[in-house]
Amino acid sequence: MPDTLLLVLALIIAGSVAAIIVLLLRPRAPAADPAAEQRIVELNARVSAMGDLLVKAQSQLQQTVHERLDAVTARLGESMQNSSKHTGEHLQQLHARLAVIDSAQKNITDLATQVTSLQQVLGNKQSRGAFGQAQMEAIISDRLPKDCFDFQATLSNRARPDCCIYLPGSPTLVIDAKFPLEAVTAFREATNEEEKKAAMARVRQDVSKHIADIAEKYLIPGETQDMALMFVPSESIYCDLYDSFDDLFQKAYRAKVTIVSPSLLMLAVQVIQQIRKDAKMREAADRILKEVCLLVTDVQRLKDRVENLDKHFGQAEKDIEQIVISADKILSRGQKITEVEFDETELPAPVRQALGAAE
Repeated sequence: MPDTLLLVLALIIAGSVAAIIVLLLRPRAPAADPAAEQRIVELNARVSAMGDLLVKAQSQLQQTVHERLDAVTARLGESMQNSSKHTGEHLQQLHARLAVIDSAQKNITDLATQVTSLQQVLGNKQSRGAFGQAQMEAIISDRLPKDCFDFQATLSNRARPDCCIYLPGSPTLVIDAKFPLEAVTAFREATNEEEKKAAMARVRQDVSKHIADIAEKYLIPGETQDMALMFVPSESIYCDLYDSFDDLFQKAYRAKVTIVSPSLLMLAVQVIQQIRKDAKMREAADRILKEVCLLVTDVQRLKDRVENLDKHFGQAEKDIEQIVISADKILSRGQKITEVEFDETELPAPVRQALGAAE
């Protein structure tokens, strides 16, 4: 605001000076009045003063403008420096994010390669069966001791299930892995009602065959449990079967075959762990009971010995009391003897020696 006032004042002064100069340069009549000449002199003095004031105001204005320009230049330089610093930081963050994106892109590429490889593996029926068996073996071997199960064990009817789990005091539990991927995939990809019906019929046919094979081969009375597990190594496929094919689960239940997913197999393994733990505790309970009986016998024997020792201590205490009584009697008799006056020369030599020792 002060700069604006100075600029306005300078403009006013410049206009006044210009007007005065114009008046001075106008042709005029010869001066006849001394008062007029005096006024002209005063006017010239005022014009000179205004000129000085104008020069001073212009100088001050230039100084103010230079100061403002310097301040603006400094602020502009500082702002540019800060902007350059922020830009550098943002570029560094951008480079870091680009590096993360590159790493993620590489991971995505690797994952796509792995998915392609997995699709190739699952596309082959034998490879798909090996994949399901490997997943089942990983779940069981990670949670049960090695002496609790066997893979590809041979039963009495020469059948070889994927896994046999040995339960304490009970027949063997049989687990067999089945992977009906092709039928379920066709059911998922069905685009019309006809394709869906055909896919559902195929799913029922494939799964029913798996259930029948397990019930026929692996349910041996007295050797295996009266129930076997059919392991489906995919949670999504198990969910599709459970949601859309409830009749297959009912059929499996009637055939004494339980269809399980990876999570349900883990739960079954935990139940088996608890069964083994309870059996070990029952076995240990017999040994513990035997040791407790022996411990009670030892405590009774210790009690008898302590009572005998107490009797011995009581008898020893009585004997000591009798000894103290005898010692007191002996001392009393000795004092009575010492109170009798004897002529030591008339006493026998042993008595004199005893008396001398007593003194």
